[in-house]
Amino acid sequence: MTAPISSAYAAHAPVVLAFSPVAFAALLAVVGAVVGSFVALVSVRLPAGRPIVLARSACPGCGAVLGPIELVPLLSFAVQRGRCRRCGTAIGWRDPAVEVAAAVIGAVTALAVADPRLAVAVAVLGWALLLLALLDAEHFWLPSSVTLPLVAAGLGVTAWLAPDDLPGHVIGAAAGYLSLAGVAAAYQMIRGRAGLGGGDAKLFAASGAWLGWAALPIVLLAAALSGLVVALLLWRRGITATTRLPFGVFLAVATWIVALAGPG
Repeated sequence: MTAPISSAYAAHAPVVLAFSPVAFAALLAVVGAVVGSFVALVSVRLPAGRPIVLARSACPGCGAVLGPIELVPLLSFAVQRGRCRRCGTAIGWRDPAVEVAAAVIGAVTALAVADPRLAVAVAVLGWALLLLALLDAEHFWLPSSVTLPLVAAGLGVTAWLAPDDLPGHVIGAAAGYLSLAGVAAAYQMIRGRAGLGGGDAKLFAASGAWLGWAALPIVLLAAALSGLVVALLLWRRGITATTRLPFGVFLAVATWIVALAGPG
């Protein structure tokens, strides 16, 4: 990855944690579980056009508004054994799975990234990518309301932690968008149907904003190869050349993994 972990960033004095890396990982895991609860909520309400912040969470079975204790990530699910304590409706494993994934993102980032400032930034990147992966996997949708702020955040983090690298990240954002937008336009012209959505190009722009232009080929190659592997695994289930695959999921995973990889 070229930045925010880069030669310019590495030249800055590292921030030393006041507590152990394990404690920091535990902290980011707890924060991640809380963020994961919000990610699960947004991934359901955003596609439905429902209010995200103002509307209270409620049981899908009886409609009862959930109290604070019932909203504690993972713990409330375990205590209630996956059911509403009023009507007994099954809550399902989706939300706890998202909370666990976000907790893992937080913990892994804290252990993989030495500087705590950068670790927090990369964890936030991972949580945003988790939301985008969910939306694309379930709705084939990468909303501009998430991808464009992620582009701005990548440039902002770079300007903060590695300002000398900012031009390369601006180029990366532009190159990421233009490259996939060009592929989508060419595919549409040749095949007469859409092959990539506009959201994929904006997500790739976010990859360039966070990682720099030099990391884009690595991200794209990793995403393409992982998508190909998944397509081959699903081949026996009857997928065809026209079957849609959520390429944004693979882009999101590849972007976060490259962000964790650090310099080099």
